[in-house]
Amino acid sequence: MKKIVLASNNRGKLAELQAMLAPLQVELVRQAELGIPEAEEPHRTFVENALAKARHAAGLSGLPALADDAGLCVDAFGGLPGVDTAFYATQFGYEKGDDNNVRALLEQMRGVDKRRAAMVSTLVAVRSADDPEPLIAVGRVVGEIARQPVGEHGFGFDPVMYIPDFGCTFAQLPPEVKNAHSHRGKAARAMMELMRERWLQIFP
Repeated sequence: MKKIVLASNNRGKLAELQAMLAPLQVELVRQAELGIPEAEEPHRTFVENALAKARHAAGLSGLPALADDAGLCVDAFGGLPGVDTAFYATQFGYEKGDDNNVRALLEQMRGVDKRRAAMVSTLVAVRSADDPEPLIAVGRVVGEIARQPVGEHGFGFDPVMYIPDFGCTFAQLPPEVKNAHSHRGKAARAMMELMRERWLQIFP
């Protein structure tokens, strides 16, 4: 089974992406398991940060690498927190963490009626650190920020990401349903097609 290093230490992302990419019969290995430190993410766009992470992991592992940079883009905040999603709570005096991120978001959106937001996932894959043609796939799901967290599944902002088409939050959906319709699910399906098309030597 072909190994691809995942340029993330997020176990939630690993579990989701491993399930989504299962048809390719590849094994995703978290970079931490290979002793690879996290890359710097100095950029202001998802694609630039994902590319930086993928090149970093590929360079230190000698393996093909896959990176995901994802975040919440709230219309009322001009698209923010965006690339700062994981550290959102720290801007308001809380420690980094999913629960605190949700708490800070709901506090900042108190009294805001226009609650439209998008969850965005940008996947970048490289064959090596010097790959001149990285694969780039983007998935996007639009919903609304709920007034309070609901649901037990998922991670991140899933408990407050209300999806009108389902009439519930991402955290209320069974994992297999969420994976089929989420921003990361859409990006993963697009990435699979790109890998099949371009990386024939890896996925014959």
